[in-house]
Amino acid sequence: MKRLFVSYRVLAFVVGVLLAFCSLVALPLKYLTTEGSGIQQFGEDASIMWLFHGWIFMVYVVVAFLLSRRADWTVRFTLLVLVAGLVPLLIFFVERVVTRKITSEHADELGTEPSTT
Repeated sequence: MKRLFVSYRVLAFVVGVLLAFCSLVALPLKYLTTEGSGIQQFGEDASIMWLFHGWIFMVYVVVAFLLSRRADWTVRFTLLVLVAGLVPLLIFFVERVVTRKITSEHADELGTEPSTT
């Protein structure tokens, strides 16, 4: 479970950063700036990051699902974790909740002390 948990945390961070960059930087620069300007061109060029977010998000969904089955999460919590990669910045909060939940409930499998917070 430890490798799966570490993989989940890394993927959550990468998906979160890519989604935040794409939706808070690339998207506004592409559509909200003057047509033909250098900034608008940067936004257009940076939009390729959506492709990377999509591919990495698919890996994130698989890893999060496998972790949810191994950790015996409820369907509701599993869906929250899976959808978190679609809402900008939400994934960072959900990753912290997952980390607390895993470290408190499965400390023996991770080889750590149970978390109390």
